[in-house]
Amino acid sequence: MRTFVTNSQAKQLLHNKCLVILGDSVQRSVYKDLVLLLQRDQFLTLSQLKSKGEFSFEQDVLVEGGRMGLMTNGTDYREVRQYCTNHHLVRFYFLTRIYSPYMESVLEDFRQGPKPDIIIISSCAWDITRYGLERIQQYKENLHRFFTQIKTIVFPECLLLWALAMPLSKKIKGGFLVPQISHLGPTVCYDIIEANLYSSRLADAYGLDVLDLHYHFRLSLQHRMPDGVHWDAVAHRNISTLVLQHVADAWGVNLHDPPCPAGQGQCAVVSLMYYLQSILC
Repeated sequence: MRTFVTNSQAKQLLHNKCLVILGDSVQRSVYKDLVLLLQRDQFLTLSQLKSKGEFSFEQDVLVEGGRMGLMTNGTDYREVRQYCTNHHLVRFYFLTRIYSPYMESVLEDFRQGPKPDIIIISSCAWDITRYGLERIQQYKENLHRFFTQIKTIVFPECLLLWALAMPLSKKIKGGFLVPQISHLGPTVCYDIIEANLYSSRLADAYGLDVLDLHYHFRLSLQHRMPDGVHWDAVAHRNISTLVLQHVADAWGVNLHDPPCPAGQGQCAVVSLMYYLQSILC
């Protein structure tokens, strides 16, 4: 089992850094787990994983959309969140499409606001299901537009991390797969694989880092939620570990923790206790 990144490691690595996460509901949980990890060594609860658009989560603030507006599964749904302390800034933007007029407004935020040190981007499932018959071709064209634009806006030293979509089930419930497109359900899991292949090659060609979450979780389907789309708290702590280890490697930082005083076995017990506590809350 992968050793989870700790609160102290996360705080030190992201000290005085601005991290931005762009993506769908899975990426929102990536954001939530990182926000929680920056405060304590604890796992997300089931209710925290299921909630969306709340006014506050673990001392963050809802900046735009969410419960300030309409709570829908439409492509115009918006949710912008921010967690800010004296030494950490983490933002999340909900996306339903990798490039659109809304994305142009997000990129304008990057121009006007604090320049991100790290941007984690993932957009796929909505793109290839919710935008009509030409959705696949439009997705490919929009990827080009986004990668071209983002490279001109951020500082060269900003770490751009393209995260591939995670494995979907053949049986999907709710979420982006609204009744009008339910006929796509059995094949989306295969379409995701093709889209991931295309986007990963393109992202690499544009000079972005690529994190293949589909590969990392292909044999961990026991951590996927019953809806066939979302993932449990253990999976999200693993994602945080993968992301932060990738960042550390990119920056030449050693993330290794000091030896656990009670031995590695005790550390594993503590991690299990955190998880049990989170799912029982």
